[in-house]
Parts: sequence; structure tokens; C-alpha cells
Amino acid sequence: MGSDTNAQYVPEETDPAKIIVELCKLFYAQGWVTGTAGGMSIKDGDLVYVAPSGVQKERMNPVDLFVYDTKSKTYVSKPELYKPSACTPLFMACYEQRRAGACIHTHSQNAVMASLLWGREFRIANIEQVKAIPKVVEPGNLSFFDTLVIPIIENTAHEEDLAPDLEKALLEYPMAPAVLVRRHGLYVWGANVWKAKIINEAIDYLLELAVKMRHAGIDPAGDIGSEQLTRKI
Repeated sequence: MGSDTNAQYVPEETDPAKIIVELCKLFYAQGWVTGTAGGMSIKDGDLVYVAPSGVQKERMNPVDLFVYDTKSKTYVSKPELYKPSACTPLFMACYEQRRAGACIHTHSQNAVMASLLWGREFRIANIEQVKAIPKVVEPGNLSFFDTLVIPIIENTAHEEDLAPDLEKALLEYPMAPAVLVRRHGLYVWGANVWKAKIINEAIDYLLELAVKMRHAGIDPAGDIGSEQLTRKI
């Protein structure tokens, strides 16, 4: 007798507000949005859902989110107790220039460390995990032999002041799936929220690995076999 697989199927959550709340709890557990830091947004048609500013991300409720209508250019949901996220102009830039469906901003220590060790751009190649990163301007993902390049912009005193430099980086690096902000964190986007989540996780993994490689004297963007020069035996 065959099993009824449909009876065990649980549909994926589709409410953007609930998804943001769920993922912010997950990101908090990863240490990416601690102390009210970071932010997240999902674009659903003409509506843009954004986590509020200055709140503990792991304690948010769906009703706490701001919802902005891009057609009327007004907030259709604006919680009285909170302020709109200072990340909003940066999220909007990603939606407009990358046609993204979701944006994630973390204060990952891996991102901050990488921003201190690299100059104008972060590079890593010949690592299996890069295959999780989309090519952005063409179908498919990067291959094992491709080099992932992420631009690094300088931090500012106020989050919204990052927008011009982020917009410039988006134009100068059309293949980039993210932007690092020195001494601050990381902005990542994707075609939809689940793809953005995958890209964020993959990039954070690669940033952590690259920092460890640097400390071991290995060039993260070096040719295969170059690490043999650092081996003791």
C-alpha cells in the first residue's frame, strides 16, 4: 500500500511579515542581528515589508513591521511605537537596481573581520561553497573555479548615509551578490527571501573561511595548490 506523501506536506509560510520575524530569530541565534542590530526586508508586489529600527530582532511580532507601498509612496502599515528602519534607503536601492525580492543586513563578525583584512574588494576562489552564489547578470550559479568578488564600502555615522556608496557599488560591480561595509556588516539580496537566505549563509561561511585562510597564510583567491607553500609537512 503506497503512502500518501501529500498528507505529510506542510506548505511554506508565505506571509512576508511572519517570514521576517521567523528569519530574524534564526539570524539572532547565529549572532548576526544582536543588540537590535541588522535588518531585513521582503518585496511582495508593490509592497515592501521592513523590520523596524532599534528593536530586538528576536522579539519582533509581525504587527511590528513597516509596510511601504511603492506605487503610492506611502506606508500602509506604520507601527506607532517604532521608527522606520534606517536601512530602508539601502534596501530600496537593491530592489531598484537588482530587482531583488528580499534584502538582508547583518552585523556578522565574519563580515566585519573580512572588511578589516581586505581593501576595496573581497575575493575568494576555488572553494566549493561559491557554487551557492548566483551569477546575478546571467542564469546559473558560480562554478568551483570562479572568483567571488564583493565590493567593500566605507562606513558612515548614519546608516542612511551609506546609500550613495552602496548604489555606486551596485553599478560598478554588476556581478556582486552583496556589499560589505567596513567595520559594520554586510548587505545581501536575492530574487526571493529564500534565495537571499541561502546567499547570506553561503557568503558568511566564505567570509569566515577566508579570514581563517588569511591567518594561516593562505591566499583565499589563490590558485589551487598555492596553499602547499604554507604546509609544514
